[in-house]
Amino acid sequence: MPDTQLPLAGLTVIDVSTLLAGPFAARLLADFGAEVIKVEHPSGDPLRRYGRSRDGVPLWWKVFNRNKKSVVLDLADAPDAARFLDLAAGADVVIENFRPGTLERWGLGPEVLTEANPRLVLTRVTAFGQDGPYRRKPGFGTLAEAMSGLAAMSGEPDGPPLLPPFPLGDVVAGLHAACATLIALRARDRLDRGQTADVAITETLISSLGAQLTEYDQLGVKPARLGSSSNNNAPRGVYRCRDGRWVAVSASARSVAERVMRLVGRPELCDEPWFAHGSGRAEHREIIDEAIQRWVSAHDRDAVLAGFERVDAAVAPIYEVSDIASDPQFQARSLLASVPDADLGTVTMPAVPFRLSQTPGSIRWAGPRLGEHTGELLPRSAKEETGA
Repeated sequence: MPDTQLPLAGLTVIDVSTLLAGPFAARLLADFGAEVIKVEHPSGDPLRRYGRSRDGVPLWWKVFNRNKKSVVLDLADAPDAARFLDLAAGADVVIENFRPGTLERWGLGPEVLTEANPRLVLTRVTAFGQDGPYRRKPGFGTLAEAMSGLAAMSGEPDGPPLLPPFPLGDVVAGLHAACATLIALRARDRLDRGQTADVAITETLISSLGAQLTEYDQLGVKPARLGSSSNNNAPRGVYRCRDGRWVAVSASARSVAERVMRLVGRPELCDEPWFAHGSGRAEHREIIDEAIQRWVSAHDRDAVLAGFERVDAAVAPIYEVSDIASDPQFQARSLLASVPDADLGTVTMPAVPFRLSQTPGSIRWAGPRLGEHTGELLPRSAKEETGA
């Protein structure tokens, strides 16, 4: 699809953030047509040195910074800061994730940016937000995963708290930051002025964890570590099949739970008073899990999947990453995109993660080379003009 037909075409976003949360927000906007100008320090975004590489080409970079243009500026350098301000004067959005006070120290704080561009939306993504006693602490998604309560509720009952093995907190914050940016842009359409969006990674993850704070406030209850089980319902968990492969089962509704119990040969459990409610089933999860595991362990995975599907109960195979591309549902939905790339030939990555019926997003290119678009987007500096 030509860029001009994408829904955010005509929107200019300056992404001066690094690593994951801010860049993920900017990537979502880029996927739907915003011109996203990735401003990098001459040493490059640290994401260029994150994760695995092929032939020296960083793979996470190619995914998180697709559809963006890269320019190089050192914002601590006064002439480069002035060039950045010129860019911001003609932009719609700036996304940054420096520690609070850093932009101000460079003479690029919200007041300066607003004076240059009253309609600018400034989205600021940090671990703890722009104020409060922790505002200047360094922090990434891991701290949010620890302080939100997520790690405390994750893991086996007799094991330690568990952090997720991928940057969950950063991705959740990136989604919130993209949403905040679009809301601020909608408000600009009504009010004809920009504003600052203050996005704290800790707060976005706490907000995403449901009613745990409310339950503690009202009932004094803390979420327990239950492995793959649920504090709120049963059955819910992972079960090993006879052939050594695994399945995941979830039956939130009573009617579905009853069908599962009949399938696994324990229909009498459906008559227990505690079975009528999710909380009661959760309190008796050991009985339910033992019944399901006994049945599952007597069958190969294909037979387990067929059995659950026959009784219309939710089940899924536990996939390795190598299984995803061959799944017929994901193939039918074109989940994976093969993107041409000057460095790697082609790069396989997840497609745009949601679909719009009239104005879908698209992937036009993978993450760019460092400074690839500096000459296209920035006038030559005095230093470059003199060859100094």
